[in-house]
Amino acid sequence: MSNIQLSISLPQLGLDDEQLQAEVENLLPQIREVDGVENAALVDVSEAPPGSKSVTGYVLGMLKTSIESGHLKTVFDFLRDRFGNKPIKLVLKASDGRELNLEVSSKEELEFARQQAEEFLKNTKTV
Repeated sequence: MSNIQLSISLPQLGLDDEQLQAEVENLLPQIREVDGVENAALVDVSEAPPGSKSVTGYVLGMLKTSIESGHLKTVFDFLRDRFGNKPIKLVLKASDGRELNLEVSSKEELEFARQQAEEFLKNTKTV
């Protein structure tokens, strides 16, 4: 079983930069406690996606995790319970380098995104 990378962005929570970064920093220890999360960290500015803002050396409103692939549902359940009907962006990176970009703004969309992510991972070639 391989690990997958999951980046989580909180794009439009109606918060200013400082509040948004506080929200991400608050999320970090919570997601580290989720079963299957091997590590979680703020995204360093050197890894910033094009067009993103940074604050104090980190990408604003974004964190990355490494998850055991068998625990994807657990992580998505945590996100559903934590964010409910708030918009979040997810980028799932499989071990073969392929990426799946997901944007959700409801519990139903997050459940559908989880199904898409699981299907995406079924087609991952082991490297």
